[in-house]
Amino acid sequence: MENISHTLNQIQFVTNFQDFVSNAFHEKINAICWNRKLVGDFSEIVKKLELHENIAEIHPNDLLELQLSEQGQLAREVLLNDLKTLKALGASPTLNLINFYDRDDSYPFFPTDVYSFHVDQSPVPVDTFLCTYYGESSEILPNSQAKQKILVPEIRNELKKIYHGTEDGFKSFLSENFFDLHYLAKPEAQPIKLGLGHLYRLAIEHPQSKVLPSVHRAPKEKNGQKRLLLIC
Repeated sequence: MENISHTLNQIQFVTNFQDFVSNAFHEKINAICWNRKLVGDFSEIVKKLELHENIAEIHPNDLLELQLSEQGQLAREVLLNDLKTLKALGASPTLNLINFYDRDDSYPFFPTDVYSFHVDQSPVPVDTFLCTYYGESSEILPNSQAKQKILVPEIRNELKKIYHGTEDGFKSFLSENFFDLHYLAKPEAQPIKLGLGHLYRLAIEHPQSKVLPSVHRAPKEKNGQKRLLLIC
């Protein structure tokens, strides 16, 4: 495949898998997208998979057991190949069928669920991989259009009201409850929808990172529409 790449804000787009995994994050680039147009009918797979809860992990055997049309079979091959390819990289991809995620109502003024703009964090240098095959797609918020919630005075004051400890321990309190990972979109912000079928690598927060972590969130699902998502 022809080696072509271009950028949009913080996202670098590539056209083949080798560039997708080998290109490094640098300067403001903290997301890499393998821009691709997938073949097959993913809606057929979603309709035939059983979902008895809010979210379920779909295993290769679950896919292989489905009786599918020719287009459904093509979609299944894409899913199986993506899982196999990422596992070969040493990643642990999960294919999820989602009605909706649980909402966090522990602190109404500060939800920490995946519908909130957030960054991923790890003590070791890894990346987040994700791809939406069906349903609403995830969103990225450019870092320049995001503000860490704990730095917003009104929010910080509310957090101090629920914190019962010394001033020295406040930072640890924020980290232990994952408050420091969540961001607020600035008034002029324009979130970027990641679209269907494209495979993304997102930079996360870890001690050796040379770039800012990618700020992203899960979308609010349309009524009655499931999502089919690969993530690791």
